[in-house]
Amino acid sequence: MDLGIDLGTTRTVVARADRGNYPVVLFPDTQGDLKEYLPSLTALTDTGLVHGFEAEEAARAGAPYLRSLKRTLASPSARADTPVQIGDHSMPVMEVLVSYLQYLRSLMGHNPDVGAAALQAPESRLTVAVPAHAFSAQRLLTLDAFTQAGFSVTALLNEPSAAGFEFTHRRASQVNSHRTQVLVYDLGGGTFDTSLVSVSGKDHRVLASRGVSDLGGDDVDLILAELALRAADMAEESLAPHQIDDLLDQCRDAKEGLSPQTRRLVLEVDGQNVVVPTKDLYEACQPLIERSLEAMAPLVDLLDDGSPDTSELAGVYLVGGGSCLPAVARALRERFGRRVNRSPYPGASTAIGLAIAADRNSGYELTDQLSRGFGVFREQDSGTRMSFDPILREDSLVVGSKTKQEGTVVEREYLSAHNIGWFRLAECSGVDSSGEPRGELAPYEEIIFPFDPALREVEDLRSVQVRRGDVGSGRLIKERYEVDATGVVRVFLTDTTDNYTRSYLLGTRTH
Repeated sequence: MDLGIDLGTTRTVVARADRGNYPVVLFPDTQGDLKEYLPSLTALTDTGLVHGFEAEEAARAGAPYLRSLKRTLASPSARADTPVQIGDHSMPVMEVLVSYLQYLRSLMGHNPDVGAAALQAPESRLTVAVPAHAFSAQRLLTLDAFTQAGFSVTALLNEPSAAGFEFTHRRASQVNSHRTQVLVYDLGGGTFDTSLVSVSGKDHRVLASRGVSDLGGDDVDLILAELALRAADMAEESLAPHQIDDLLDQCRDAKEGLSPQTRRLVLEVDGQNVVVPTKDLYEACQPLIERSLEAMAPLVDLLDDGSPDTSELAGVYLVGGGSCLPAVARALRERFGRRVNRSPYPGASTAIGLAIAADRNSGYELTDQLSRGFGVFREQDSGTRMSFDPILREDSLVVGSKTKQEGTVVEREYLSAHNIGWFRLAECSGVDSSGEPRGELAPYEEIIFPFDPALREVEDLRSVQVRRGDVGSGRLIKERYEVDATGVVRVFLTDTTDNYTRSYLLGTRTH
């Protein structure tokens, strides 16, 4: 069994490979009706955590619940013990995520199209995804959660890279020797990603990726809810928490049911029906759409090469639940004309692409980009100032496919100048032309390495006073940075004099 699982902000979608087809796995709701998704929802009841459709039902009955867990994972500071709030209870994000994935695995085990035997078979393949702009911590959390839940993950892909597979599979005729590039626009429930992909047959090479961690369909739901409250002449504070949740659910359903012909939306607020004109919604959402277009701008510059020529563009592919907003397609068509295509399964496109990647017989290969910068803040001029040393830039290659898992490696060597070394590592959205970090910054815990061999047994190196040695008297130190095919960063520090080494996995608190 070859499977792809898209753990989405709003919905989780599973697709499987079946002799060159990639059907979506169906899940029964509490009424027994089959759905092409499982709600990414967790509620807290008297008997403990419940998930999916059961969580939806519990929430309707007044149970506190957690929506958009994935946005917590997207935080640069997210760790396994990062607390999330469900009602009056706080619990680690990893505990909630593992519990949800265990529930998902149980449902898949009882599903006639999957089955427990297939999940347990060592030859089965499973591919999962994260946002293209996800930091190392989120990638590590995702992989660890799936593993703790009993899944055996074969590969981890960036979401728009997977959607690029789905485009090529579904629209192969649009890619030819002249039009070889696909621009993926992925507006999900909680995040926005975009990637420029060069396609040659079944070989995909991601030229660049960009993303915004706090932009998605959830924001459209909030805007629509605000418009509904304004139409009802009510303040949010006048509604109970379960009423607000119900309104947001209505807004999500109304948004997903929009068509270009829709002129008004009818919503219920505290027992009264209110009407929101769609033009008001589109006008209010324009700043969100502009943010996504601004994020795409560097990719469009690569495509255009400084001119308006888009002749190499096979298509702009709209995927993700948020892309169903007609104003999104309208804005993109104003820029790219008729080459804008919306996936017929926008909410399932990533899962289908993941199943294609997992399919051992599909023949698809992927060379991806790191999509973020990484470096270390170092002392300069005898400690009088700090500078950022960019170890990896966002255009660094990370090769990941069914046959190659090479990753990217960078090394540094130098003579130590102090008795201990403080490494202030950080990931960032990118690195500018002067080598400085730009955009969102994710600092990691400081790493302290003993340059002086006499300090190797000291448990708390923070208590050691930093001393500078004589010029040229230091030991030869090698730094090695490895980014594997999943995008997770590992650091190796070695005193080459005697090969004493310590290794660190970024995204964890202990090493």
